[in-house]
Amino acid sequence: MTDPSEQTIPAGSNIVEFTVSELSFALKKCVEDTFSYVRVRGELGRISRPASGHIYLDLKDEKAVLAGVVWRGQAGRLKIQPEQGLEVIVTGRLTTYPGQSKYQIVIDSMEPAGIGALMALLEERKKKLAAEGLFDEERKKPIPFLPRVIGIVTSPSGAVIRDMLHGFDERFPSHILIWPVRVQGETCAQEVADAIEGFNSIGDRHALPRPDLLIVARGGGSLEDLWGFNEERVARAAAESAIPLISAVGHETDWTLIDLAADARAPTPTKAAEWAVPKRSDLIERTDDYSGRLRLAVRRALEARRSYLTAMSRALPQLSSILALPRQKFDMTAQRLGGVMRRILDDRRTSLSSLARSMPNLRNFVALRRQKFDGVANLARLALKQNADARCMAFDRIAERLLRVDVRKNLSLKAQTLSNFHQRALRAFENFARGQRGNLDAHAKLLFSLSYRSALSRGYALVRNSAGQTIREAMSVQTGDRLAIEFVDGRVAAETLSVTPLGNALKESQDAKRATHSGTKLPNAKKSDKDAGRSGGGQGHLF
Repeated sequence: MTDPSEQTIPAGSNIVEFTVSELSFALKKCVEDTFSYVRVRGELGRISRPASGHIYLDLKDEKAVLAGVVWRGQAGRLKIQPEQGLEVIVTGRLTTYPGQSKYQIVIDSMEPAGIGALMALLEERKKKLAAEGLFDEERKKPIPFLPRVIGIVTSPSGAVIRDMLHGFDERFPSHILIWPVRVQGETCAQEVADAIEGFNSIGDRHALPRPDLLIVARGGGSLEDLWGFNEERVARAAAESAIPLISAVGHETDWTLIDLAADARAPTPTKAAEWAVPKRSDLIERTDDYSGRLRLAVRRALEARRSYLTAMSRALPQLSSILALPRQKFDMTAQRLGGVMRRILDDRRTSLSSLARSMPNLRNFVALRRQKFDGVANLARLALKQNADARCMAFDRIAERLLRVDVRKNLSLKAQTLSNFHQRALRAFENFARGQRGNLDAHAKLLFSLSYRSALSRGYALVRNSAGQTIREAMSVQTGDRLAIEFVDGRVAAETLSVTPLGNALKESQDAKRATHSGTKLPNAKKSDKDAGRSGGGQGHLF
């Protein structure tokens, strides 16, 4: 038996020959036409999320692997985000990728394959987040007692928000901010996470006040309906919230990941409103109770203090008996004080007398000091006179040197130099002004020669229409038009009676111009000049 690889195609065979691209695209069309829309069940294997935003994954079972792709526009609208090991049911169309000779499914929607798959995924996420410490009690913040501003993340059109607002009416007045979100569907998780982060981003510069408490609320539902609150991004946003957060998702038997990550979990949204703000009547009753207990406690404390002071006052001795002994000591001390003061004065007087005897005669002391001062004054007077004589001699020498210089002669030379400079400056300015005046006259003559008024002075006229526009051709004027004719000495208003084209004159004029440029002379040029002179220059026909 021969090997098929060794068989050769005979020459002239009618087997169709394809290029690689033709065969690849033919297979692509065949696959897409045969499997235009299919549902496939399998387990998610490899998942890749490049920077382009597309999602590439593998669907597998125990016998085969099917490549899949979710385009970026469809990835954000999936009910669940693909995770490795999750059993799902995908819907889409089969196609091929000619660049790698492989077939794949383009996924339009993805849903979990039953409740068991969702529960397994939920348990896996719960273990992962618990290992990171997101559910620890140490992270949870206390709920404020009387929040001034409360932010609610829920659907604005459901019965939940109406029940909560009705509950707030009977309680302590607070400012309510509602962040509307979808509480079910593909975009639920992203909107709830964005709402929590948005409330936390409100600062002092915003027009809205920053909430003191957040409530995430939703009514009851199935596991699929509440799945948006089991997404990892929602749990992380609740755990990272700097504002205390109460989770009120579903009924009392419904548990989601946000319930574990929140600071408190209310069994129902209405109960969350009761936890957030106490009733007004309860506050009044509690305040009255505290006020009565405080008054009673103060009264009892005052009575106890009064009894204690009364008992202490009975144990104290009489004032006269307390002061008797100190008064006796004071009298005895006053008697001894008079004798002590007299002895001290005698001692001081004796000391002063001995000091006075030991001091020198004051008059002799002053005379000696005056004599020393007169000697110093004579020396200072002599030194001052010598210094003044030296200064005078120095000034005389400087004055003698100054007199040797002829100041008047120097001033005369400087004045002559200044006069010469002045004359030269005047001549230079006159020459410059004369040259500028000549340039100005030449420009004025050139301007006049280029102006249309120069042509008017030679007998020409300037014709304008009623709009002030210059008329260069007779055919641009219509019968009845008003014209303004400007001469060198004034303007004339005119009205057009008729317009007669001068075809021959125009043709002869153009021939004359061409002959002038070529250097030849037209034979009828003289006759044309006579006709032109007879018709008044070719403009008399207009009026």
